[in-house]
Amino acid sequence: MAVDLAKVAKERKIKYFLVSFVDMFGNLRAKLVPSRAIGGMQKEGAGFAGFAAWLDMTPADPDMFGVPDPDSFIQLPWKKDVAWVAADLWMGGKEVEASPRIMLKRQIEKAAKKGYRLKTGVEAEYFLISADGSEISDPFDTQEKPCYDQQALMRRYDVVSEICDAMNELGWGPYQNDHEDANGQFEMNWDYDDCLVTADRHAFFKFMVKSIAEKHGLRATFMPKPFPNLTGNGCHAHASLWDKAGRKNLFDDKKDEMGLSKLAYNFLGGVLNSAGPLCAFFNPTVNSYKRINAPATLSGASWSPNSITYGGNNRTHMVRIPDPGRFEFRLMDGSANPYLLQAGVLAAGLDGMRNKRDPGKRLDVNMYKHRRASELRRLRVQKLPLNMLDALRLLDKSKILREEMGDEPIDSYIKLRMEDWYSYSTHLTDWEREHTLDC
Repeated sequence: MAVDLAKVAKERKIKYFLVSFVDMFGNLRAKLVPSRAIGGMQKEGAGFAGFAAWLDMTPADPDMFGVPDPDSFIQLPWKKDVAWVAADLWMGGKEVEASPRIMLKRQIEKAAKKGYRLKTGVEAEYFLISADGSEISDPFDTQEKPCYDQQALMRRYDVVSEICDAMNELGWGPYQNDHEDANGQFEMNWDYDDCLVTADRHAFFKFMVKSIAEKHGLRATFMPKPFPNLTGNGCHAHASLWDKAGRKNLFDDKKDEMGLSKLAYNFLGGVLNSAGPLCAFFNPTVNSYKRINAPATLSGASWSPNSITYGGNNRTHMVRIPDPGRFEFRLMDGSANPYLLQAGVLAAGLDGMRNKRDPGKRLDVNMYKHRRASELRRLRVQKLPLNMLDALRLLDKSKILREEMGDEPIDSYIKLRMEDWYSYSTHLTDWEREHTLDC
């Protein structure tokens, strides 16, 4: 039986609800609904103009309604009289197929029909920067190799601990926080769960981190590459497939050298086979391509992939096998839409299992030493797209992802992201002036 949000509001003394959805670009949109009206909103939804967000709609379209999912309920730890609920979008009595949360739910439904349940976790990296966004917020954070820097971590204890305390309070099971490989960069991890739960929490986590940073006079950014000489923000996703009851890990096989089942290898084969077009979801911004394929940073490594490969416990590959029964997908970055990240992994994995796609042999090499085209040809591996336009063109041509996700959502996504690309292409940069003004 669904949770009665009006009843919960009275029990927890909640005054307002953020009825929220994520648009195609990953932006959180919301209406602030007083508790007295949440009962009606739970039935009918909060009204929005779809064209006002990054969705493939026009001003002529009718009202769009965000119907809150009570299972996603989160009471804001830093503002306890406000609660957040993720909403599914409806228009004209039908769910909006070209909306991220619905796109993920469709993949979950397809998996459930086959008796599968995807469980995932994410490693969300972010920078704490100055309010104007021009520099990292800690002037003493200057080590060439700052990863796990205890002193720098503790200088941001007030922010990091407040975020972690909030996750503890919410029951997410946070288990480690660290200073990451770039100056001013941090990562926080919490327990894995069903992929929709992870996506909802991921969306809320980004909102929470930014809100708590602002409380402390700072700004948090998940931008893939905010500083050219520093390691970028990844968003590594750990994935395993379970039976419908969620009790048995179907990727686990103790007889295999890496502890993986044939089903797991087929799933991996699907993701590798569609890696190029998946970049349009996993690396969705112009800035994303300054992180992947990147040269070594100040610390000595970019920690991001440059080609479509997998290895064992080896962080230089696009996919790492850290333990039996799961994969770590290292391609995604901080700008990835939380729902499209999960939907893309599941769609490609379902294709791989259905068609028994072979991922090939793993490569036990340092891929950062194999960047040249001749070396990649020798290893028989493909390079990742070099820019956002290449990724969008690959997605447009992908028969597999169109079959798995549908033409309407794919076409809508490409249309909106191409507008983003055109906007970037018409922008005149300082580099162009410096290098071509005297032509």
